Amino acid sequence: MKVGLIGNGVQSKRIQKILTKKDIRYFLYKPDRPNYFNSYEFREIKKCNVIFILSPNKTHYDYIKKLKKNRYIFCEKPPVNSLKELNNLKKINNKRIYYNYNFRFSTISEILEKKNKYKLGKLIYANIVIAQGLALKNNYKKNWRSDLKKCPKGVYELVSVHYLDLINFYFDIKVIKKPKLINHSGVGDSFDTSSVELILKNNASINIFSTYNSPLSVRLFFLFDNGIVEQHDNKITINGPAMNLDKKGFFKIPKLLKIFKINEKADHEYSLEKSVTFFLNYVKNNKIFNKKLLKKSFESNFFILKKE
Repeated sequence: MKVGLIGNGVQSKRIQKILTKKDIRYFLYKPDRPNYFNSYEFREIKKCNVIFILSPNKTHYDYIKKLKKNRYIFCEKPPVNSLKELNNLKKINNKRIYYNYNFRFSTISEILEKKNKYKLGKLIYANIVIAQGLALKNNYKKNWRSDLKKCPKGVYELVSVHYLDLINFYFDIKVIKKPKLINHSGVGDSFDTSSVELILKNNASINIFSTYNSPLSVRLFFLFDNGIVEQHDNKITINGPAMNLDKKGFFKIPKLLKIFKINEKADHEYSLEKSVTFFLNYVKNNKIFNKKLLKKSFESNFFILKKE
């Protein structure tokens, strides 16, 4: 197995750390020149049979198109930046491409996957708030995330997409309303804040808000018809059942069924490592990825690109 990494940003450095921990050697390619497809480094990348595409979203499709043949590809989410590219991507018949929506391996994901174990019932509402101060950093203006050409949907395609994908992975989305995209910080010309409403096939309403222009905060609230799952920064609680009455027959707050103490940063690293391990297991066993993974990845990409 000869491994090549494209890109040397924050996510690439995380994955370099994971590969080093697994004692996997890799060739690192930093595409920082205009004619990078003609460079010596890119010719070295083409010699690799396992590729990690960790460059800005705008570049994903070009790399996949040039490297798709006879290789395993781990591509960061979202796969592409336009509906045209997404339609073209669907025509590429390579079941060895894996799109990294790594929140599918997070603690909250594992809980949603086991919703029947906790007898939570049917999801009827969720409110998701993810906030951090990236746009407040001095170097944000020079970061590709603040550049409208490189990141046309801003924080929506970088942060909200994780939770949109998580919802769609476990609960099918029927309608996605037109997102409200705002540049609150005034830094760069892309969007540092987004808000969107999703409607599921069972008519549940889901709100996702994300921003790069505030203090760090993670608030996830999932209301089921027989329980509640709630994340408040570094703590996740599960409460239920709905029928919890006092001696007079009045409803009481549902019982605490389970509590998880987590570190949000560590949980992200945990989910990323599990995602990389999942991908590498397919590589080692020469397996192809199943249709559901590909379908869900394309759906999540489509939802952030479509117009209302």
